[in-house]
Amino acid sequence: MKHIAIIGGGITGVTSAYTLANAGYQVTLIEKHRYAGMETSYANGGQLSASNAEVWTHPSTIVKGLKWMFTKDAPLLMNPTPTWHKLSWMAEFVAAIPRYRDNTEATTRLAIAAREHLFGWAEKEGIDFDHKRKGILHIYRNKAGFDHAGTVSTMLAAGGLPRRAVTPDEMRAIEPTLQGQYYGGYYTESDSTGDIHKYTHGLSQACARLGVTFLYGHQVLKASADGTRADLVLQSDAGTETQTFDGVVVCAGVHGRGIAAQLGDRLNIYPVKGYSITVHLNDEASQQAAPQVSLLDDETKLVTSRLGQDRFRVAGTAEFNGFNHDIRADRIRPLVNWVNQCFPGVSTRRAEPWAGLRPMMPNMLPRVGAGKKANVFYNTGHGHLGWTLSAITAHQLVGHVQQQLAA
Repeated sequence: MKHIAIIGGGITGVTSAYTLANAGYQVTLIEKHRYAGMETSYANGGQLSASNAEVWTHPSTIVKGLKWMFTKDAPLLMNPTPTWHKLSWMAEFVAAIPRYRDNTEATTRLAIAAREHLFGWAEKEGIDFDHKRKGILHIYRNKAGFDHAGTVSTMLAAGGLPRRAVTPDEMRAIEPTLQGQYYGGYYTESDSTGDIHKYTHGLSQACARLGVTFLYGHQVLKASADGTRADLVLQSDAGTETQTFDGVVVCAGVHGRGIAAQLGDRLNIYPVKGYSITVHLNDEASQQAAPQVSLLDDETKLVTSRLGQDRFRVAGTAEFNGFNHDIRADRIRPLVNWVNQCFPGVSTRRAEPWAGLRPMMPNMLPRVGAGKKANVFYNTGHGHLGWTLSAITAHQLVGHVQQQLAA
């Protein structure tokens, strides 16, 4: 039986471990934290959103990035200090603009295909992750945003996703708690939400039952592979050790670029920071005033999810600022203000802030498949759709591994 190491215990690492273990491989997952799903898979927006499959490689993204560069609370914020990594990523981002439509359609197909696996695994393994299947409502305050959404809808439809335009009255019928004036919206009934950390943790427990070995609290210091053997130098509280495997899968999120370089591959992932707040609905009035349907506000780039009875998650924004985990008050404040404006009956007295680094490829598509060495594989770079796409890319990964390595 071939022994595969997986580097990274976020949603892509754990789904990869699950699919490989089910395919008959011996799997060891290496994670620097004490538990699975403690970084980018901890407190994201909670959406399983095929309707958010539009890739960012659109000319308007460049315009907004330049316009908002010195606006501290802007939805998209670019640190103007140049680095070679940032410049090379931006150049490739611009080069991918001609494939905006194709890549949006491809992402839509992936997101739809992922659902049956993700939901099926949760049912099979008994994972409670506050799953709410009430759809996602995109909201627009002006005609320009609504018209652009109409164009996006044709791409989503080409990828196999139906969604429908709704009037302000229909929006209020779908989500009665939403306050404010809107031009219109788009509603995707087949989308859903849940708690990514609960899902990742639950699936990691299922992996353990399947015999996956978890090396928590272990950092990969060095990685090397020659096509048939992979050596990983690991550091933990017990010291430094080298472990040998038949193959290695890199699922290390924003840390994957450095590991890939050691393995002889170029992986141009950039860390794009996002923020969230988890509003604790401690009183009945707040619970009644918070939405049940998930929202996506395209203008402010904010998404919401209702997690059970007593939690409301609001997340979004994009910050290009390198490997920076700082939770900035000027980036959190717009999220709190948005809740106060759109859902004034919700108390934001207890709003837990969080920041995570999305691992983004310049073309906005995940990197799934083999590296230059026959026993090196990647399942990473999912950007803002990590959870939405993770089940299908893990499924694809098994095909690549089986092609290169017999179980």
